[in-house]
Amino acid sequence: MINTLLVGSGAAVGAMLRFTLNNYFEPQTKRLPRSTFFINLTGSFLLGIFFGMHLSSSWYLFLGTGVMGGYTTFSTFNFEVLVLWKNDRPMFYRYLIGSYGLGLLCSFLGLMVGSLI
Repeated sequence: MINTLLVGSGAAVGAMLRFTLNNYFEPQTKRLPRSTFFINLTGSFLLGIFFGMHLSSSWYLFLGTGVMGGYTTFSTFNFEVLVLWKNDRPMFYRYLIGSYGLGLLCSFLGLMVGSLI
């Protein structure tokens, strides 16, 4: 039961952070979905840090599974990829390759930073 509460409360925090950042960026267009791009890259970096820090299972459930699970947004990313596929093929390729390539790099850098903390 406590693990469920840790994940659920963390997810609520992450979702509120994502909502706040989505509102900070200007409204989405057919061009690069900047808020999702930023959120997913920073989420990859932070998750790498949390994993590299070797947090206790309770802290990892709250921060890693909960906060980062509520903060990052795979379903929105996939929807935006489909919209770009339909409307702007060059941006589709840049967004897809940039998100996955930079996401992996951010995860790796976060892991390195987290292992130093």
